[in-house]
Amino acid sequence: MIDSHCHLTDPRLESQLDDVLARAAANGVTRMITIGTDLDDARRAIDLCHRVPSVRCAVGIHPNHSQDVELSDLPKLREIQADACVLALGEMGLDYFHHHASRDKQHKVFEFQLALATELQKPVVIHSREAIDDTLAHLRNFPKVRAVFHCFTGTKAEAEKILAAGYLLGFTGPVTYKKSDELREVVRMMLDDRLLVETDSPYLTPEPMRKQKTNEPAFVKHVAEAVAQVKGWTLQQTDEITSANVERFFGTGDWSG
Repeated sequence: MIDSHCHLTDPRLESQLDDVLARAAANGVTRMITIGTDLDDARRAIDLCHRVPSVRCAVGIHPNHSQDVELSDLPKLREIQADACVLALGEMGLDYFHHHASRDKQHKVFEFQLALATELQKPVVIHSREAIDDTLAHLRNFPKVRAVFHCFTGTKAEAEKILAAGYLLGFTGPVTYKKSDELREVVRMMLDDRLLVETDSPYLTPEPMRKQKTNEPAFVKHVAEAVAQVKGWTLQQTDEITSANVERFFGTGDWSG
């Protein structure tokens, strides 16, 4: 099984990385994509990938970190993307829920990264919170860019807009929560080849592990089980379908593990 989005460089996971990786393997999670959210974090993610063959990464500027980056430093992403372990740009996008960065700065940083993804022919990992329409408006300017909206927790109507545009959705712990009936309806309506499972660890621990505040890749199994129940699949079928989607989207044919 693949955890298609986690943050292994977060101190809560990095401080116990060997144990985190061992627990993941014990739960059948043999591959992970860790996410770099700014330039420094990107370099840490790449270094981790060089040390751990079962990990690859996506690196970019998270919208909540966009206020801290100089626009003149953004071209450094081009050099960072050249590393073979980097599969995608991101996570990137827009966040209107938090107020860590001005909307104007978020838009400029997002536009630069979409242009770079077009140039490099790389897929992108999208963070969009309370900003679906504006996020999609930006993406329409870059029609060749393939995208996954990670950690989707929006409405069915929002999902329909994203799927109509041809993008993928990644599901995390909230799909396991008792009150997430509409989110499970989104899973039910989706085409098989548009669906990814992820943890977004150390955030959003799924049931039945929710009392453990620090989420980790081993728990992607519980997300997959929730998806399997909704879709009428076995856990093995869910693993096969979502792993194939990861490999097709990210292009991970040379990935060890």
